[in-house]
Amino acid sequence: MSAFIVSRISAIWLFLVLATLASWEIGHGLGFQDHRASSAAIIAVAMLKVRFVIRDFMEIRHAPLAYRLVADLWAGGIAIGLAAMILFA
Repeated sequence: MSAFIVSRISAIWLFLVLATLASWEIGHGLGFQDHRASSAAIIAVAMLKVRFVIRDFMEIRHAPLAYRLVADLWAGGIAIGLAAMILFA
């Protein structure tokens, strides 16, 4: 049981839960006057979560470098595109 508590997957799961709570708090008025900035911050947190899920829960971490790069570029491209649409639209 103690091996489960200190495993990498458990630590990442805890990070994902905390990131979800942080993005929920950002969405409910934590420190941002402009709703566009808070939306961009929530998207950044969401894409960080997507990267962890892809890398660790979909087991891309040990895949060839090309697969990891494609996954990271996809997540980064989506995050930049969404943030740009929110901030500049």
